Amino acid sequence: MIPRQVAIVSQTSNIDIRELCIVSAALERQATRDFGPIWGIAPTVDPFVDLSDVPAGYWPIVIRDDIKAPGAAGFHEDTQGHPFSLVQYSSTWSLTCSHECLEMLADPFGSRLVPGDAPEAAGGARVEYLLEVCDPCEDVGFAYTVNKVLVSDFYTPRFFDPTTGPVRYDFTGSIHTPRTVLNNGYISWYNPADDHWHQLTCFGGVERLKDLGKLSRRDGSPRAQIDAATTVEQLVDGADADPGVASRRAETQNALTDRAKRLQREIDDIAGA
Repeated sequence: MIPRQVAIVSQTSNIDIRELCIVSAALERQATRDFGPIWGIAPTVDPFVDLSDVPAGYWPIVIRDDIKAPGAAGFHEDTQGHPFSLVQYSSTWSLTCSHECLEMLADPFGSRLVPGDAPEAAGGARVEYLLEVCDPCEDVGFAYTVNKVLVSDFYTPRFFDPTTGPVRYDFTGSIHTPRTVLNNGYISWYNPADDHWHQLTCFGGVERLKDLGKLSRRDGSPRAQIDAATTVEQLVDGADADPGVASRRAETQNALTDRAKRLQREIDDIAGA
């Protein structure tokens, strides 16, 4: 098992330390219980109040109010080559943070390639897929909850199988055949035959093939360049339009508050308060 440590840091006043800890606990459980055993990783996810508190060896995910530069959200490397990620705050920041956390754990530097057959629509040639474990199933409709916190679905290593079989292609069971892109998702690959990167998207239920051309390492990791070139209907847009998201958040907070009150009463009784 490969040990990897992720730090969650909020730089927005919209998230207080209480919510930061609740979401971080959910991401920790998802990473250790759901994701780690499948991908052979021994992860930890911890909250920190300030970036200066993050110990050496942790990879930070920083939530901010606004990320204006195109392609700025996603993976980056500092001057020492250490990965970090930026997340723009929204009402479903936990979903976006889960997405970035899992992809950072699977591929810290945004450049890991997995061989496989291209989608049939692209001719089925032997290509190399960029390992982006959440992108094909990133839409809020395929998300699930941990501790009643919304987190991202993700695919398993069997996603790249050459044929369909009785296996699990993604955690929630939403993907039924290998290398399938669900609604509002995408996959990207490098084709050695033409030295170009390609992509299959499915936005609004319509599949499209895109030739992204050549990528240069001088311009950042393949993932950073592809994300900047991809026109994505942001997760937060679809999630904010879903009235169920707000109600689920309210239900979660109410349940946590009720549980805390009961526990506090028991503590007071034991302590003789």
